[in-house]
Amino acid sequence: MKNLLFKTLLLAPALLFVMTSCGQNDDDPAPGNPGNPGGNNSNVWLIPQGEVLDGGPGKDGIPSIDSPKFSDVSQISFLQPGDLVLGVKVGEEVRAYPHPILDWHEIVNDNLNGKQIAITYCPLTGTGTGWERDVNGGTTTFGVSGLLYNTNLLPYDRNTNSNWSQMLLKAVNGRLAGTEIETYPLVETTWQTWKAMYPGSKVMNTNTGFSRNYGNYPYGSYRTNHDQMLFPISPDDNRLPRKQRGLGVIANEKAKFYPFDQFDAPVAVQQDDFQGMNLVIVGSKPQNFMAAYQRSLPDGTVLEFSAVESTGNAVVMKDNEGNEWNFFGEAVSGPRKGAWLPPTDSFIGYWLAWGAFYPGVEIF
Repeated sequence: MKNLLFKTLLLAPALLFVMTSCGQNDDDPAPGNPGNPGGNNSNVWLIPQGEVLDGGPGKDGIPSIDSPKFSDVSQISFLQPGDLVLGVKVGEEVRAYPHPILDWHEIVNDNLNGKQIAITYCPLTGTGTGWERDVNGGTTTFGVSGLLYNTNLLPYDRNTNSNWSQMLLKAVNGRLAGTEIETYPLVETTWQTWKAMYPGSKVMNTNTGFSRNYGNYPYGSYRTNHDQMLFPISPDDNRLPRKQRGLGVIANEKAKFYPFDQFDAPVAVQQDDFQGMNLVIVGSKPQNFMAAYQRSLPDGTVLEFSAVESTGNAVVMKDNEGNEWNFFGEAVSGPRKGAWLPPTDSFIGYWLAWGAFYPGVEIF
């Protein structure tokens, strides 16, 4: 995959809740059965079609946000300190997208500092990714197909009606099947940590154009009950609790999982090797963030990193050359100020998803 920033409840009650809140069409397939493939007529899938399930609300039954509105950090009052947000930085533009909104909409189509970006979030796998909306020579928006694979979101692009796998980062059905999505690195953390690191950023507000109770999590105890599943997964890897959160790094169709338990410090840095990449993983279980970057620079330099516990300028690590880096992988001081670490395809999610999509995934 390519990353653009460097280049520039029980089942029935839960389904009933989502259907009544988001709307259900009588022509939609029954929940739990394979449905019309996101509105296109292609029967060719790169994933097992029999495991593609209808989530209930139908295509666009969970509406994407296509004209997001933003407020200053100081104007946001609906978020609690422990609520999670997804943050992105493109140039000098920094924005946060709160989970309490994404839980209800799953996709936000945005324009960030001239870049076309889609924030995709799956509440059932806890995974959030940033996608380039310039696809196959044209700009598109993404919507919620209403279909799931291994309980994970399958977005569709509105230009071709192709269905995409969020966890596999590629189109799995339709005209663009096999096309890999280009990504922007996101950082997921709590509202409390985000406010401290980026007090001058913009935050998506609840002026979405839809009537939703953004103070209410729509899936009950799902995110804390490791036994509760709304849809099946295969394989169901029991090496870790299903809802344990951690960062997964993807390369060459393989993945490595970094649990938060390995970053139980105000800020911790781990250096690792995976699929030929020299990695630095910076994270904090107390502050609830984790990110992974490559340590090898285009000029051949391989940097050595250590943790920085100050949140000034969102600095979380420093290197052996005297550069200081924020958690987006940007040098904010030192001889390489303004440079970016080569990114990875990586994002935080529940263990259940990493174990299902990447069987035998290595655990750090």
